Amino acid sequence: MGPRRTQGAELFGWARRTRAPRSMREGKQLIGWGMATGVWEAMQQPARAKAVLSIDGKLTVSSATADIGTGNYTVMTQIAAETLGLPVEDVTFNLGDSSLPMSPLEGGSWTVSSVGSAVKAACEKARERLFEFARKVKDSSLAKARLDEVSFAGGHIRSKEDPSQAVSITAAMRHGEVLSLKEQTVSLPDKHKQSAYTLCTHSAVFVEVKVDEDFGTVKVTRVVSAIAGSRVLNPKTARSQILGGIVWGLGMALEEESILDQKLGRFMNHNLAEYHVPVNEDVRDIDVLFEEEDTIVNPRGAKGLGEIGIVGVAAAIANAIFHATGKHLRDLPITPDKLL
Repeated sequence: MGPRRTQGAELFGWARRTRAPRSMREGKQLIGWGMATGVWEAMQQPARAKAVLSIDGKLTVSSATADIGTGNYTVMTQIAAETLGLPVEDVTFNLGDSSLPMSPLEGGSWTVSSVGSAVKAACEKARERLFEFARKVKDSSLAKARLDEVSFAGGHIRSKEDPSQAVSITAAMRHGEVLSLKEQTVSLPDKHKQSAYTLCTHSAVFVEVKVDEDFGTVKVTRVVSAIAGSRVLNPKTARSQILGGIVWGLGMALEEESILDQKLGRFMNHNLAEYHVPVNEDVRDIDVLFEEEDTIVNPRGAKGLGEIGIVGVAAAIANAIFHATGKHLRDLPITPDKLL
């Protein structure tokens, strides 16, 4: 976690803070800087995937997972395309149907680790069969090559040493006398390899708040979140995951609260007119950093990012409010009445 914390601190400017509470201000605004760390399990569940490659170079991969806005369609397509060296537009990923190969539920920050590993394994099995076909093509330039000596790119199987020596996927399948190539596999966590380790995703969250001294209102003006999430498969969607978690943590810290009527036994603010969540005005500058390499967690080296984004955010905001006001508040949300 050390490198992430250091990089986050540098980007935030943490070394410029004054340590004493109430020592930083802008007119009536008390300024506070706070940080907290977060940790979430990096889990992998058993999962299955099927890959079907047609002779025209179109690949369909499927697994009975779901996409709840977390980008599974995109990332699974990327994994399959990369493994078989195909353009992403030639790859289709099917999900969301119980007739498809078994998958764990969409949750726990384990979908890319679990289903992504199964997708990669299914496509690797397809690679092996394609390579055997390519070696046996008449006068094949890859006849004496080994699998680790070739690359799959642009719809071809090429020699790494001499890329001009290549066999197209279509030619390999024609020689194998198959119109489509189907592979299905199950991916399991390597418990033996992992048993000596604690598998987690980490975060270091840095926050700046401005607290109005007269009214007790709090604005979160800057956030830097440094994430140790290992290999990032899609920087855009990964960053969006963390941004969403940070906004959610902001609501947890300052706004979101369910009010229960003890006599009626019902929640009194059960709609979005009365249950406050962050809006555009509440969300200011947010920076996200990713930096880590993990070869133990799974074959992709990718950890889940769905939940780590929120972990530590509320604590960092509370610490920043203490730095600004000198008041330690541990009852969330931190509202003006509590500060005053």
